[in-house]
Amino acid sequence: MASFKALILGTLDLLPEVLGANLIASHYSGKIFSLSFTGSGSNATLVTKSSTEGCGTLPAWLDVEAGTLYCVDEDWNGSGVLASYSVESDGSLKQTGQAITSGASVHGTPYGGGDVDGFNFIATVEYDPSTITTYELPLTSTSAVLQQDKFNMSEPGPNARQNAPHPHATQLDPTGKYIIVPDLGADLVRIFSIDAATGNLTACEPGVADPGDGPRHGAWWSPDSSSTTGQRLYTVNELSNSVSAWTVSYADEGCMSLKKTQTISTYAGGRAAPNGSKAAELHVSGNFLYAANRADETFGPQNDSLVTYGIDPSSGDIEFVEATPAHAWFPRTFSINKAGTLVAVGGQTSSNVAIIARDPATGKLGGLVANLAVATPGTPQQEDGLSAVVWVE
Repeated sequence: MASFKALILGTLDLLPEVLGANLIASHYSGKIFSLSFTGSGSNATLVTKSSTEGCGTLPAWLDVEAGTLYCVDEDWNGSGVLASYSVESDGSLKQTGQAITSGASVHGTPYGGGDVDGFNFIATVEYDPSTITTYELPLTSTSAVLQQDKFNMSEPGPNARQNAPHPHATQLDPTGKYIIVPDLGADLVRIFSIDAATGNLTACEPGVADPGDGPRHGAWWSPDSSSTTGQRLYTVNELSNSVSAWTVSYADEGCMSLKKTQTISTYAGGRAAPNGSKAAELHVSGNFLYAANRADETFGPQNDSLVTYGIDPSSGDIEFVEATPAHAWFPRTFSINKAGTLVAVGGQTSSNVAIIARDPATGKLGGLVANLAVATPGTPQQEDGLSAVVWVE
């Protein structure tokens, strides 16, 4: 796969032309911000247009689907919020629904074909309660839990943080028929089949990660977007600072299954992960995989790293290519625009949104295009600061 590295490390002037785009960023102060990005190169601007509330005290995760924004609240005090908003033409948000939850939700995704932007249900996961919870859409003040499953494990894992199951994400597979739940505490990628009519989730045999990996989030890739042949799942492993590749199999009858084939560090050449660093998020764009490292300060004080991997289109195997500046401290999330020309990085502790150029042909990440401070900075290794950023397209 040397060709991937040669392409990535080529010298290119990355100045994507953007007429205008909107982003949404959430902050652990309880606010959600609408941002506007315009221009390119030295003429690019990123500004805050408006802000709103309504997603509880600790809005932790954002998901945009067909003009609807879903937000989950991580409040730890026994009562949280699950909220929806319409994204208006100017990028501002209008709240369309709100449900009261028991809190502690860290991630959520809508699912099941239906009338609400193509979905009838939404699933969330709760980190410390070790649960997956579903609700019917649309969200209202009378919304009630549709299903809640509590996870268990027979013994603690090798890492001190693996004292119990800690589900960290709910993510649809490309067919829309399954939900995966990376479980940081149990070293599993849990799989659920979906009953699209009722919203019921049925547990399948999970994918098994290496002991102490702590899978956090997943991203899908296929050599042909219209087929599941050759499909791969990649997971970012928070505790081992690594990413894993998984083959995906679909039975004619029964469940989807996963088999791990590769695990590669988020640091090159056997370099040990810096003390306190945590791999956070990953995304696929084209034949490239990207992951974020939090609190490694690879590029100087308060400047962590993004990692690029090449994906072999014939096998789905990945190869480490390079690390580049995140232009953010503790980059909890990042988002790649549909054109593949820009990456928005959300620095949690620095509480900033950094826009980085990307070449969609080579996968190379370029320089900083725009940067915006959002609300107040966070505290290192604490649950404050900026929580998420997403493009609205």
